[in-house]
Amino acid sequence: IGAYEVQTEAGRRIAFLDTPGHEAFTAMRARGAKLTDIAIIVVAADDQVMPQTREAISHAQAAGVPMVFAINKIDLPEANVDKVIAEILELGVYLEQYGGDVPWCKTSTVTGEGILNLIELILLSAELLDLKAKKDVPGEAIVVESRLDTRMGSVATVLMRQGALRRGDIVVCGAVSGRIRRMENERGTEIKELGPSDVARIYGLNAVPKAGDVLNQVDSEKTARAISTERQQIRLEREKYQNKSSLQNIFARIKEDQIN
Repeated sequence: IGAYEVQTEAGRRIAFLDTPGHEAFTAMRARGAKLTDIAIIVVAADDQVMPQTREAISHAQAAGVPMVFAINKIDLPEANVDKVIAEILELGVYLEQYGGDVPWCKTSTVTGEGILNLIELILLSAELLDLKAKKDVPGEAIVVESRLDTRMGSVATVLMRQGALRRGDIVVCGAVSGRIRRMENERGTEIKELGPSDVARIYGLNAVPKAGDVLNQVDSEKTARAISTERQQIRLEREKYQNKSSLQNIFARIKEDQIN
């Protein structure tokens, strides 16, 4: 999963999460994280609708996420847009101009054709959905992905939901906590402040959080430590209970089936 941000000529910004056709929508939302506002389903014009595309469509539908379709690779001689549209319609997804209201456009990432049109469709969808976030509240973000860097320590890519975050802010994220030492975009440029829908890598957490964890700004290190300690305890108790249940199930099966 990657996270990126683009800025239009009018100064409007769009944050993109690149999820390679798997269960990111459903898994994130199952954790209570309202992460994705609009799903862009990319289909190759020179191919058929692939199983992973069908899966991405079903996950977006299950999560209740509005979709925008981009039929890509229209620059190729073997491109057949009509065939792809017919296959999309067969899945019960009704595109605009074909009896439905799902926006779509033709694109080519090689020539750039249709890319601006796609951005306009996204902005128009955002306006129709009236997507808004609170800014004058404590910062809140969702962890998209995380890792341990040998030089910088814990690194978490986050997507802001509401409020603002700045360098030096104290945060708690799932069962970990810390003080933000640095924030940077996908190009490695340092960012001074994050607002709603901004994407950034943050440094300063005392451990690696889990994808889908909610990051919250708090008033003091004491509060952050207290919350993270309590959550760690809850997780340990839960894991202990799950492990105990698993062992009991195994012993019950051994006794029942008389397995060695």
